[in-house]
Amino acid sequence: MAAAKGVFLHHIARETSDLKRLAKFYQEVIGFEVIESPKFSEFEVVWLRVPPAFSLHLIERNPESRLPEGPLSSTEPIADPKNLPRGHHICFAVSNFDSFVQTLKEKGVEVFQKTQPDGKTKQVFFFDPDGNGLEVGSWEAPKI
Repeated sequence: MAAAKGVFLHHIARETSDLKRLAKFYQEVIGFEVIESPKFSEFEVVWLRVPPAFSLHLIERNPESRLPEGPLSSTEPIADPKNLPRGHHICFAVSNFDSFVQTLKEKGVEVFQKTQPDGKTKQVFFFDPDGNGLEVGSWEAPKI
């Protein structure tokens, strides 16, 4: 039996050197809304939410960090969405898959799209402006 009870995903954090650019991307492409963010003296943050409860916390990159800024800082050939590392992405589901993909293309976002063998499940893979992998699928919302 697991030690934790009542578990749910609360938020995911992404570090960035350009908070405004990344926040704008997630607002315009996924539909996140800005929510109240705490004030830290040593760094800036922007908190975003997709109702009812999922949050994305964008955190100003530590300029002293020796780690790569993001996946696109890597020497690996991952800039093409076909090469998105399968273990390094955030996935969302939308009810308007085809129009969502069209909007990505209109915004100049390079995408890799595929349909699963069942013929029903569609997926699109792409990167945010910092090179973080994103997947969006045509799955139905869970019945709660």
